[in-house]
Parts: sequence; structure tokens; C-alpha cells
Amino acid sequence: MAEVHVIGQIMGASGFSESSLFCKWGIHTGAAWKLLSGVREGQTQVDTPQIGDMAYWSHPIDLHFATKGLQGWPRLHFQVWSQDSFGRCQLAGYGFCHVPSSPGTHQLACPTWRPLGSWREQLARAFVGGGPQLLHGDTIYSGADRYRLHTAAGGTVHLEISLLLRNFDRYGVEC
Repeated sequence: MAEVHVIGQIMGASGFSESSLFCKWGIHTGAAWKLLSGVREGQTQVDTPQIGDMAYWSHPIDLHFATKGLQGWPRLHFQVWSQDSFGRCQLAGYGFCHVPSSPGTHQLACPTWRPLGSWREQLARAFVGGGPQLLHGDTIYSGADRYRLHTAAGGTVHLEISLLLRNFDRYGVEC
């Protein structure tokens, strides 16, 4: 089978109004993809920017896939959270991006968004914290239900991903 190695890191995030940020991440693939090594999801540490608005995580990603075709190409999805001084966590944004399909090193910027909710939920979020969250995580990367949501823009998650493709020509898979 053709193989894909995804090696890199989640560099950090910028442009969020909140501080003390951390990121929960995962990767979604189609049925023809098999994870040979690595983990499908993870979480970064909390970083509070001291200078500027960039939260640095430098969280490693190392995945090795085997595939029978291009359908269901990997997508990285993110949930960025903020943590207050009491240890309470509040959603800062959801986002996703496709893993590039060409070999080499790529710098990716993944924009994020969060659900707005009603005016009461927005008011409660401002004073008490919390706020609306998605019931189903796959809504982040599946477009059907996502376009009906009322959302607010969040910040940007920055990634550096290197891609290695192996045996694609041998198995008749063309990129």
C-alpha cells in the first residue's frame, strides 16, 4: 500500500482575545486509511504569552499512514481553549485544515471560529465564562451542518508539517 508520513509540530496560536491557551487536536481520515504508527489525537500544554499575542506550544506530530487511495485524505482538526486563574477552561475556537498532498515542508495557518449562541449565552460567557460548544466533534470538519451555525472568528493555529510520500507510483495512486 502507499504510505504517508506526517511529521511536524503545532507551533502555536495567535490572534485570540483570550490568554493562557492550549489546544486539543486530532486527525480524521477516510475508511481506506490505516494508522501504522503515532497517535490520532493529543493536547498541548497551556501557554500564556508574555510578549505579543503568540502562544507557543511546539507540540510534536508524528504519524505514519498506509492507504489504498486518495479518498479521505487526512484533515487535522483543532479545539483551542483558554484557562483562567481558577483553572476553568473556556472554548476559544474550533478549526481544521487539510494535510498538504505534496511532499516537503509546509507552513500552515488554520483559522478558527466559535459558536456564538443566543444573546443570553453571549452575555453569560462575558461575565461567567463557558458558552456554547458543538455537540458532535465531526461538525468541525464536515461542512453540511457547520454552515448553519452563527459563529465568531477566533485566532489562528500555526503549524509546520513535513510530508513524505512512499510507494504512491507503485500502487497506481497519483497525487
